[in-house]
Amino acid sequence: MAARHSRRTRPSLYRAMPARGSPRGRRRYPGRVTGREAGDGVHLRLVWPQWQGAGSSSVRALASEFPFDVARRGYAVGTAVLEAILPPHVGPTAVVPVATGDDGLELRDGIEAKTVVLEQLRSALTLLDRHDPSRITTIGGDCSVSMAPFAWLSAKYGADLAILWIDTHPDIDTGQTAYEGYHAMVVSGLTGRGDPDLLAALPSTIATDRVALVGTHDWSDPALAAAAEQWRLAVIPPDALRHDSTALLDWVHATGASKLAIHFDVDTVDADEVRFGLGADRGGLTMEQVRRVVADASGAGEVVGLTIAEYIPRQVMHLQAVLADFPLMY
Repeated sequence: MAARHSRRTRPSLYRAMPARGSPRGRRRYPGRVTGREAGDGVHLRLVWPQWQGAGSSSVRALASEFPFDVARRGYAVGTAVLEAILPPHVGPTAVVPVATGDDGLELRDGIEAKTVVLEQLRSALTLLDRHDPSRITTIGGDCSVSMAPFAWLSAKYGADLAILWIDTHPDIDTGQTAYEGYHAMVVSGLTGRGDPDLLAALPSTIATDRVALVGTHDWSDPALAAAAEQWRLAVIPPDALRHDSTALLDWVHATGASKLAIHFDVDTVDADEVRFGLGADRGGLTMEQVRRVVADASGAGEVVGLTIAEYIPRQVMHLQAVLADFPLMY
């Protein structure tokens, strides 16, 4: 377990975001690719408040303080909060249409909500085709929001792309494994395994030797540990990243890829420091370690894809409940 940090040791972590329209919003950081400087072409911000990928069993068990219908839509609230706190985007923004009702949520082929997530996957890919971006920042939503942009980037860059999947969980379930939530099947799909209907919708898949599971340490289902070994997925656990990012940088170098897509599930942050995700996952990286790992990775290749996923803003959701019956709300 990582040592705890007091507030006195964190001043750099909590620096203020630049004001909207401020010149600091276009500040250059040595060794990083930012704004319009990040190569040629379009940098698309893809806003995707998908919530249907989370399995009902997990939602009921891990967010029991909320009514079920509120809890399962928490990812959509998280998307709205992320939109509010992130710096303004230089470039186009596209919003994937996401259903808010209960249609299409039934279990099909071992996957909850397969009908609606497949429809929304196709909608996202249509938006990507329309904008033809060189770089994609995706604001989720559950982990499944990385499926479309990363597959699209794989089609664009081929073997020159590597994926860093920063997540407490390996996300290598399929319709044949125990868990039925689609958000836990994304790495499987991206590497060409899993449901044939979902795979048929993807423009490309990526070889497993181009995917690293970073900060992953929840192997509570032994079948998943066996699958990761069989597929020869690289696994870089939190303890390998406590002091430096050497293990990750060595892996990136060994792939020969010059471009990176980074998936960041906020549950990677140790819940003993702060709980961002659906569950209270302990033993993960600290906030400062996550920042350092992503910064070091950004210096090892051009980041062409970034996803922020699985944020459940509990305080905001509780405040929604307080305000729900106030007058003049509508």
